Order: sequence, then C-alpha cells, then structure tokens
Amino acid sequence: MPHDQPVVRVESSDGHRFELVDVCSRPVRRTLLMLPGMGISARRYIAFARRLADRGTRVLIHEWRGIGSSSMRASRSCNWGYHELIEIDLEAALKAAVELSEGKPIWLSGHSLGSQLCCLVAARHPARAAGLVLIAGGAPYVRVFPWPLRLALHFIFRTIPPMAHAVGYYPGKRLGFAGTEARWVMRDWARTGLTGSYDLPSLAPGQEARLAELAVPVLAVRMSEDWFVPPESLESLLFRLRHGRIDRMVIDPGQQGAPTDHFRWLKSPGATASAVSDWLDAPNANGQKDAVPS
Repeated sequence: MPHDQPVVRVESSDGHRFELVDVCSRPVRRTLLMLPGMGISARRYIAFARRLADRGTRVLIHEWRGIGSSSMRASRSCNWGYHELIEIDLEAALKAAVELSEGKPIWLSGHSLGSQLCCLVAARHPARAAGLVLIAGGAPYVRVFPWPLRLALHFIFRTIPPMAHAVGYYPGKRLGFAGTEARWVMRDWARTGLTGSYDLPSLAPGQEARLAELAVPVLAVRMSEDWFVPPESLESLLFRLRHGRIDRMVIDPGQQGAPTDHFRWLKSPGATASAVSDWLDAPNANGQKDAVPS
C-alpha cells in the first residue's frame, strides 16, 4: 500500500535495497530510528511517527528485508537471518540516519522484535546511540513466560524452524502469525526463545557481553493488555541493559481510548506517542547531555 511520506533510499553492502520512511517537521531536536515488529511494514508506523514529529523528533522508519519496499522476498533461493538484518541492513540504515541527523542526537526505538534488535544495534554502536525506546517488546525466552503460554511457545519454537526449512521460507501470512519470513530469521528467533541468549552462531561473538556493558537511558513502554509480551518477558530484556537508567511506562485503555494489546496501539498511537515525547523532552531523559553522532 502506498503512502505520501518522503523516503530515503538505502543500499546495503550486499546489494539489498530498501527505503527509510522519513517523517519530519521543523524544527528538529533529535532523530529516532524506528524498527518495526516482525513482519510489519514501515508504513504501519507513520501515524505514530507523525505525532513524534509534531514534538520535534524526526523519525526514520526502517524497512525489514523481505517486507514492503525491500528489494528481496524470502524464498527457498533467497534466505537471510539476524546477521543480515543487524550487521548488514541496520548498519546501512544507521549510517544513513547519522548522515541525515544534522548533528542531532540519534535515538533507537523498536516494537516487538524491533525492540530486541535495536538493543543489539545500540550495543554494537554505543557511541552513536543517545538512548533506547522499547515499545511492546521483550525477550522471547520461553522460561520467563507463564503457563500455559510457556507450553505453546515451546511447541512454536521447536516446530517453526523445521517447517520453514521444509517449505523454504516461513509462510506467516497463511499461518496468521508474522509475515512471510526467511527461514534463518525464524531459526535465530527460535534459538533465542529456547536458550534465552543473543549469542547466536549467526552473529559476531559477544552479543550478551556488549548488552551488559551498554549504559544509555532506556524507556520501556508496555501495553497493559499485551499477553504476547507479559511483564516477565520485558524484564528479561531489561535485565540485559542493567547499566543504563531504565524508566518504565504502562499504557492502559483509558489513556489510549482503545484496547492496549501488542498490535492495536498502532491504530491509536496518540497515548504512546505522547508518553515517548514527554520522556524525550524531559532533561534529556537521563539528566545528561544527549550524545552526538560520531
């Protein structure tokens, strides 16, 4: 589906092409690179980004490989995993964000899976990240989930990778969960869910150690009716960021004027955008000077 926002065309080092949706109003006080959830196109975040832009935040919405404006589609002959998403595509997206930031601080934000990956990107480039804004996100480690969801996740994590391998890709649209995804993405996601670790064979060594060393301000926004990411899942992710100052907020239906679950906040993003903007507008969210891109 088309949209009317400007875009920034980006090409990764392996030739993958995609667009960052550029949502901006003047004057700009900061830049925020927004990472969508699994299988969600960048355009779904435009309404949220417009509200942030009205408060001085330029939002660059990332497009995942295989989704929307991406030049690739997952198939048996076209495959990728977290390595390509983080160490190739997000490397290119962050470089573009730095070039467009006009010297303003860069914040990293993510929804769902995007919240996990933005933490890994910040840990990879701590000098470039002013801080993190995590929305409806958490670690998928199966052991922190309550019963019976824990049993369901055990089944999902153990069956999706071999099924995706057999089909050649993960047919999420047909199954009603996520989008059409590359089989290695689902492999890496499931491995993190079963082991509780981001030290994956597909990524550079030392991911967990880098997360533990990251010391940036963090805002964690949880949706009160989000059964998909219960509080324990969020806390599992935040535990890895324990050296940074962490502020927690909960969005409830009274604030949003609509149900507050894992996805529907995108249709009524006002309360979440106000909470994020208020936090960003506070004394630099942590009592310190905003970082300047290097």
